[in-house]
Parts: sequence; structure tokens; C-alpha cells
Amino acid sequence: MKRRKAWFIVSVITAVLVCGCGGSSSTGTAEESSSLEEAGSLSSETESTASRMEFSGVDMDGNEVSEEIFSKSKLTMVNVWATYCNPCLSEMPGLGELAGAYSPEEFQIIGIISDVQEGAGDGETETAADLIAQTGADYPHLLLNESIYNALLADVTAVPTTFFVDEDGEILDVVVGAMEKSAWEEMIHGFLEE
Repeated sequence: MKRRKAWFIVSVITAVLVCGCGGSSSTGTAEESSSLEEAGSLSSETESTASRMEFSGVDMDGNEVSEEIFSKSKLTMVNVWATYCNPCLSEMPGLGELAGAYSPEEFQIIGIISDVQEGAGDGETETAADLIAQTGADYPHLLLNESIYNALLADVTAVPTTFFVDEDGEILDVVVGAMEKSAWEEMIHGFLEE
């Protein structure tokens, strides 16, 4: 029964995210991206519980990860992507460069692979690992599970979706769509200067 429930959840998530990506092959600009709050998709319940966010899961290397990961940096950028999403893959080289440009105490990037479930077969994880290597997205990538979905992805309607989270686990902003490296840099600097 648990397996069916997990499969159903992943199927629903994948269907929603497939519809959201749109298949565009070019990255967007800051003007084309929008905040989930502006679009009205981030519920007030999510906003009020953001500081109590709890989850556990594993990254691509099998390391256990929880909400404690946010306490390691002043600012964390959580990029939700999918292996089929061209805009996601197009922005990942820039994200890889940004991940190495800051001290880990100040800024970190974490990816969440929305279409590869924890415990997936070798083929699925190998595809994701190949894409991560090809794009130079050298930062931790979490595999989807029910805990991560409930804590972070319940209101996600498209990929890529990016969250900015402070060291206390509070979501500061949400951006739907891909952006150029320079636009991300501007947002990162703004949050770090606050």
C-alpha cells in the first residue's frame, strides 16, 4: 500500500510538473519569471509554517539531508528542476558557477530533482547524474520523496522553481522560471546585503 501511495504521489507530481515546464528551450529573463506569491500560488498556510519546515531525504551521493542544511549558510537557493526540462538544464551551468563563487557560510545552492524519486532505479539516477555533470551543476541535489514534497514542493506548479531560504529555514522568495546568471546574482546580492 505504501508503495502505491508513493508511486501515486510521484505520478501526480510528475504530471503537474510536466505541464508546468512548457518545453521551452531557452532560459527566461528576470522579467519573464514571477514569484509564486505574486501569482497567488503560495498559500498563506505555507507562508505561516515556513519557519517550521521539516523534511528528511538523501542526496545523489546517498548522504542524509534534513532541514538542518539551511543552517549551514546565511542564504540557500533551492532550485527545483527536472531531467526533461530544457529551461532547467539551460540555467544549471550558471548556477554551478554561482555555487562556487561564494563562501559556503554565506551562500549555497541545493537542487531538488523533481522527477527522480528516492530509491529509483539506476537508470533514472544515472540520467540525473549525467545531466548534473554535463551542466557543471556541482552542488548537492536531493532526490524526491514524500517528506521533501510535503515540506517544499506541495505548492510548486512548474519547473524550474527556485526558493530562497534563510538560515532559519524561512522562505524569503520564490521564483518560477529560469533566469540568467546575472539576474540570479542580483537577487543573491540583495538578500545577502539585508
